[in-house]
Amino acid sequence: MPTVGVEFAKVSYTLAGGRVLLRDISLQLEAGTTTALLGRSGSGKTTLLRMVNNLVTPSTGEVLVAGQQTRDADTIALRRSIGYVIQETGLFPHMTVERNAGMTLELAGRSKDEIATRVRDVMSLVGLEYEEFRRRYPWQLSGGQRQRVGLARALATDPTVLLMDEPLGALDPLTRAEMQTMLRDLLKKVGKTVLLVTHDLDEALYLARRVVFLSEGAVVADLAAEEVLQSENPHVKDYVQAVHRTVQA
Repeated sequence: MPTVGVEFAKVSYTLAGGRVLLRDISLQLEAGTTTALLGRSGSGKTTLLRMVNNLVTPSTGEVLVAGQQTRDADTIALRRSIGYVIQETGLFPHMTVERNAGMTLELAGRSKDEIATRVRDVMSLVGLEYEEFRRRYPWQLSGGQRQRVGLARALATDPTVLLMDEPLGALDPLTRAEMQTMLRDLLKKVGKTVLLVTHDLDEALYLARRVVFLSEGAVVADLAAEEVLQSENPHVKDYVQAVHRTVQA
């Protein structure tokens, strides 16, 4: 029986003013697999993702990581077990690539030798040559290179779960395609439980085994990636048709 890496158990989230952002969501993410969340802006994708590392606490229901409820977990220990990659990378501009990539290890109190060894390893994983890039600063990097450093930092503590919130959204199409190829190979290699938020249907189908569609805070479709393009679900069909439009003569 597959092991559950992350579980959302009847999760809802309501703002103080009464606006409901998430409605009774139940999902189980198999450990070591990649799941993509798709939907319109404001559908609740990022709110759901941020519940995994306790940046958002459900109004009702529970989120479990490796079987433990996040609301009962030690927040620091929980977040050190979860890598987090965002669109703008969040790199510290005054720190070198090496220091940025090793920051989570530094905060965890690892030794300098251990940090140096691990940073070398994760930089290699994401396709950055250690000696060439370690002394550079973020402003000396391309967008794709900065995103690789952000990914290296997220992987440095060898997390069990990897959260990715529109990680490639700011890149040009060619760089984005290169990063998608690198990322798919990397995710197969590291075997993390990955939750990917994206607006890009083709990216979701390329990277994920499973695609979950959200609309107005609710799950409206939950499909294997290979089933998406043939789905008769109206929400899925609308999304596919919006992305794969044909040009009329």
